[in-house]
Amino acid sequence: MTFCVGIKIDDGIIALADSRITSGGVQTFARKVTIHQKQKQSLFLMTSGLRSVRDKALTYFEESFDDGQHFDKLYKAVNHFTDQIRKVAEEDKTSLEESGLSFNLYSIIGGQLEKDDEHKVYLIYPQGNWVEITNETPYQIIGEGGYGKPILDLGLNYNSSPITALKVGFLAFDATRRSATGVGFPIDVIYYKKNSFKFNEYQYDKEEMQEVCAWWRENLTRSLEELPANWTNKLLNAYNTVTGT
Repeated sequence: MTFCVGIKIDDGIIALADSRITSGGVQTFARKVTIHQKQKQSLFLMTSGLRSVRDKALTYFEESFDDGQHFDKLYKAVNHFTDQIRKVAEEDKTSLEESGLSFNLYSIIGGQLEKDDEHKVYLIYPQGNWVEITNETPYQIIGEGGYGKPILDLGLNYNSSPITALKVGFLAFDATRRSATGVGFPIDVIYYKKNSFKFNEYQYDKEEMQEVCAWWRENLTRSLEELPANWTNKLLNAYNTVTGT
């Protein structure tokens, strides 16, 4: 499985992607996020799904990007990438399905191009259609999304600071990697400050984040113990009355 999250806040964009790849009983590691920037064309692309589909569509996209294909708005770059997905589908979908494999590439593209009035993030489906991430729901997860979603819903909003967004994004990943064996360290994290046309990126390994994980686990346990419990008396006292204990 995969855990990738793209977060849009007022300050810019935070994106986080794990790097574990599981094939049967074999685990390997590879980046799931790529950055493409030149002049005032700055975007990242991360994917979840069949690796061979991802590599082929990305190769087609990067080739045109590197050959001087110019996009002045991010949605145009998104449309171009969806064209590559459909091209790969025409070439490979039938043979993949005949082999029992699903054409299931999900993608997130974010960034800002020279004529964009603001930074943007898009979720792209395997069919090539897409939706833009809005300020009201300022994130999207691809891959294993169920474990981290509650943390993002509770702790994140469009006005969150970059530090808060990084913390919440990491905790969503941490919850996922504890419950989904196909998700794990190291994690690639990128930050884009609006109107900068420049990405910063860093890869964190498990050892670097041990202190954070331990702090969160200890404080979560402490908070559980301190959680108001008067509401449990109606149930527990009734049980004790019935059983005479």
